[in-house]
Amino acid sequence: MDSLDIRFQETGPQVTIQSINPEEKSISFILANTDLSIANALRRTMIAEVPTMAIDLVEIEQNSSVLVDEFIAHRLGMIPLTSSSMSNINYTRDCNCTKYCSLCSVELTLNVRCESDRNLDVTARHLVSSSETIKPYLESDDDPGVTIVKLKRGQELRLTCVAKKGTAKEHAKWSPVTAVAFEYDPHNRLRHTNYWQENVGTNLTEDWPVGPNGQFEEEPAKDVPFDYAAKPDRFYFTVEGTGVMDPKEVVVTALKLLQAKVALVKMLLGQIHETDR
Repeated sequence: MDSLDIRFQETGPQVTIQSINPEEKSISFILANTDLSIANALRRTMIAEVPTMAIDLVEIEQNSSVLVDEFIAHRLGMIPLTSSSMSNINYTRDCNCTKYCSLCSVELTLNVRCESDRNLDVTARHLVSSSETIKPYLESDDDPGVTIVKLKRGQELRLTCVAKKGTAKEHAKWSPVTAVAFEYDPHNRLRHTNYWQENVGTNLTEDWPVGPNGQFEEEPAKDVPFDYAAKPDRFYFTVEGTGVMDPKEVVVTALKLLQAKVALVKMLLGQIHETDR
């Protein structure tokens, strides 16, 4: 995909999308004309504050497998669920229901019994969701899904799950990403990194070659004096998703959440200023 430039203001932050890889569920982009604290805040928001769906309650009716109920419940909670319509789901804490309802949760059922002499793999594909949009994530039609437990002849597993909306600040099972990383200053002109060398006197560039992001910045001349006041203002992001949500949606949602937080702080500061007048 060709790179795309997004400019918010003439002198404001700029976003350049480098690549979007649907197969690897990743997106790479450059965030420029901003501060390191903003870049790190965006990274942390994508990891911990973008809401998704995950199994939170499990009611086991029958379990004759070799795994105990708690073990199976934990495995069910870590199964990724497609979460592309989060705006239509309420947080349970904000819902008017007494326990949970269709507005704040999705019910999934599983009823499997092994009737053959060959072990049966019970996977996420066996989970039946009450929603068409929120269900276990499968990479393809041939993907069996995450293995939950294995049953031998005569063993049975019957249960009901309730998936709820949440964020990774509460539990990692709600995280929409496997990793979010960013790099800045690929040529190390700011000297924020101390390069370790195995043999003193060897060529530093051979032990530590410049990464792929070095092509987007000019290499500093060797005789240029060190600038003690320089600060990083260009950050190279890579976001890898779990598949539950499009990586573009993860980035956009995180930006909206960050914007809402800044707006709230601005409003509260304004109220304090009016009170002190």
